[in-house]
Amino acid sequence: KETMDIDIEPKPSRPHWYERYVQPCVAELLGSTLFIFIGCLSVVEDTMGTGRLQPALAHGLALGLTIAILGDI
Repeated sequence: KETMDIDIEPKPSRPHWYERYVQPCVAELLGSTLFIFIGCLSVVEDTMGTGRLQPALAHGLALGLTIAILGDI
């Protein structure tokens, strides 16, 4: 007799409703809040020598931080 090896792979489960709907919305809200908050704070104490560089760097760092933290979601 010959035996056949059948690989039965489990059916991938669907993500929970929280992971599909709530988690991305909360991540978007937190990311946007961080981006706007840091951007506004970078302009509050605007000394004469910084010009446009300080807000640009602050927004870039905020965006990089947001992507690093919330990128998996």
